[in-house]
Amino acid sequence: MDRRKLPGGLEDAWWRDAVVYQIYPASFLDTNEDGWGDLQGIISKLDYIQSLGVDAIWLSPIFASPQHDMGYDISDYRTIHPPYGSVAQVECLIKSLHDRSMRLLMDLVVNHTSAEHAWFKESRSSRSSAKRDWYFWRDPVYHPSGSRQPPNNWSSIFGGSAWQYDVETDQYYLALFLPSQPDLNWANEDMRMAAYDDMEFWLDRGVDGFRIDSMNLMSKHADLPDAEIVNANEEFHCGEKWFASGPRMHEYIREMRAEVFEKYGAMTVGELAFPKDVEAATNYVAQDRHELNLIFTGDIANMDFGDAGKYHRGNFRPEKLRAITNLWQTEMPKVNGWNTIYLENHDSGRSISRYASDAPEHRSASAKMLATYLCTLSGTLFLLAGQEIGMANMPKEWGVEHYVDVEGRNYYESVLKARGGDASKMTDVIRELKLKSRDHGRLPMQWDSTPNAGFTSSGASPWMKVNSDYEQWNVVRQLDDPESVLSYWKGILSLRKTHADVFVFGTFTMFEADVTGHDVVAYERCSQDGASDGKALVLLNFAETATDVMVGDLYNGWHLLFGTRTEDWIEAGRITLRPYEGKIYCNWLK
Repeated sequence: MDRRKLPGGLEDAWWRDAVVYQIYPASFLDTNEDGWGDLQGIISKLDYIQSLGVDAIWLSPIFASPQHDMGYDISDYRTIHPPYGSVAQVECLIKSLHDRSMRLLMDLVVNHTSAEHAWFKESRSSRSSAKRDWYFWRDPVYHPSGSRQPPNNWSSIFGGSAWQYDVETDQYYLALFLPSQPDLNWANEDMRMAAYDDMEFWLDRGVDGFRIDSMNLMSKHADLPDAEIVNANEEFHCGEKWFASGPRMHEYIREMRAEVFEKYGAMTVGELAFPKDVEAATNYVAQDRHELNLIFTGDIANMDFGDAGKYHRGNFRPEKLRAITNLWQTEMPKVNGWNTIYLENHDSGRSISRYASDAPEHRSASAKMLATYLCTLSGTLFLLAGQEIGMANMPKEWGVEHYVDVEGRNYYESVLKARGGDASKMTDVIRELKLKSRDHGRLPMQWDSTPNAGFTSSGASPWMKVNSDYEQWNVVRQLDDPESVLSYWKGILSLRKTHADVFVFGTFTMFEADVTGHDVVAYERCSQDGASDGKALVLLNFAETATDVMVGDLYNGWHLLFGTRTEDWIEAGRITLRPYEGKIYCNWLK
């Protein structure tokens, strides 16, 4: 294939203008009526996925696992969790994708394993185990009163202490997530080489790349110092200063790339936790550093988080999206880095419910407006299965008993305990769960209007309750409707590829809020060669009311390229946007 000439000295690669479709396997399609999605279900829907304009699939973990954290606790990297299928079916999926000129990314979870992994079982068997140092083991600390304490004061990301006591060997092991997810010690070279072997197991079978879970937690400060005490009322404290982006993090990534990824031409995207600043983030993807291809910075999925964390109130405002978008669209090109473009993943609520409106009168417009945003930015585009039909959060009337994810449940239970078990005092926490719980992005896919939304048979019990709006919001209902969200996504993804020189590789200029108003986000895209007739204007209204925007006479005569045709061209420098409407105008249509 001929190499494309890209701006700024960027090296050409298939993933730069790719559309990646994330599948949460348990929730996609169940073909054997056990209530869990499976690999055969994914294989059976490849033609549908391809019809969207998708280039690659990213699968959340499908490996052997006790499922304490829905597969992010892996007990064997080379076998498949039986409800999903088998290695042979993964190989069939890979072949089926490659036959369609599509690719497969797998989730690489190597910051930690399951406590049921053979490595950890051997590690905890005795202090003299050859694999003892593959994990973090430390002696207890004893209080002057004689009580046994963990080695430091770090809190787990999922609540409680980050350390778990092992009675048999009288030491603690580090587990930053669940107690059943012990952290691997990447300072141990033998452990790293074993992890690389597991990566090659899948690359040898044709996997095209990896999304690396909790990527920058793999290097911890060697001394594991105490965390700063921010709230004296808390027993444990966040130690991210010492366990995120540690002193050897870049060394490990470069080694991983040299030892594994480069040999296979594998694509890599890392999940960046606790990002510190722009330089710290771009250092992972600057082209001349030869580390990762892409990172998820996380900030775009955290725009309604509170100052004290995810489940604290922090209302979304369009200026947050304006600032984050402008930051990465302008900073990444300075280092020849490349952006990830996304609003949803398996760890988030649905963007339509968080950043726009899932009210019946606004839902379709909101979904289309957010699609317009995503498809007009430079970077590799990621969407979560169901996003293309405007799937929304759980109904607000569902009670807390329907929330099953360990992160949200643990937080709810810890606050409930602190408030004396009085559920009437939990309205603030429930509000945040209804917006941000990981459960929302994991609801079963809504294929049709039959019972259980076509995710599984009507007689089966899905692992998670199907959203009650499925009869109105499903794939079949939208397939042949030219005004549907699904049709809009297909159209705008096609537009993005047709005009990649503008929307993928072009330059970016953000309008300030004093021009557009606080509720409208607007920006100009210009073709990479700077051609005067290769410019587009994108406008996004985040308000539930119509808004007039004065963009100036410079844009007079520009024609509507994509969006609802209420105004075919710009006159008198003015554009009217309906509630939650997105529009694209350009200067090349006459």
